[in-house]
Amino acid sequence: MNPKWLSAIFVLIVFLLISAAPCAEAVPFPTIQIGLGEADNPGQVSVVIQIVALLTILSLAPAILIMMTSFTRLAIAFSFLRQALGTHQMPPNQIIIGLSLFLTFFIMMPVWQKINKNAIQPYMSEEISQEKALKEAINPVRDFMFKQTRKTDLALFLQMAEIKKPNNPGDIPTTVLIPSFIISELKTAFIIGFVLYIPFLIIDMVVASILLSMGMMMLPPIMISLPFKLMLFVLVDGWNLIVGSLVKGFLGG
Repeated sequence: MNPKWLSAIFVLIVFLLISAAPCAEAVPFPTIQIGLGEADNPGQVSVVIQIVALLTILSLAPAILIMMTSFTRLAIAFSFLRQALGTHQMPPNQIIIGLSLFLTFFIMMPVWQKINKNAIQPYMSEEISQEKALKEAINPVRDFMFKQTRKTDLALFLQMAEIKKPNNPGDIPTTVLIPSFIISELKTAFIIGFVLYIPFLIIDMVVASILLSMGMMMLPPIMISLPFKLMLFVLVDGWNLIVGSLVKGFLGG
């Protein structure tokens, strides 16, 4: 391109930018200011602290849902079931997480109803204080975790926390109860996974022995055993048995 044309285009662009500057000044831009100021009364500080605490709880909500409910045992058990069947990514992770989530809602519904009745509704009606509401809300969750926690796990964390042997469950801090509940759930889930593996492992061993005796060593046994495992799982109504056993294990049915 001719250098004269380039210089002319450059001058034109500069002229347009300069002429548009006054118009740009007339357009208001929003600003955000963050600072510290003096409060008129202690109530304003209390409200700010409550908002910060609420945002902190909301950020921890996924961890609370996973670690303080039945979700952990359900998700791990279903993952072991999928591996035992040898179906790779079927059912997919979204289905396993969704099923575990809705079963968690079903299992925890009695606990949440107690929280709503004893803590949320009285607090909304201004019948109890915030401290009383928090105490009433944590009690049903503690009762649920105590039913699923092994005494050996509780003893382990009580020893590490250097806490004397409590006289009753109310003397055990929640900070000790939660990790004890988590490792108890992990152990239970792995035991369930071991039990789920046994029948499907037997099928794999039988199929592998038959193929080896027939001299078909190049044929992967999983290709032959998978249809038989699926057929066995469907014939015994596996989903009904597994989901029913898992839910009854929490509800005590």
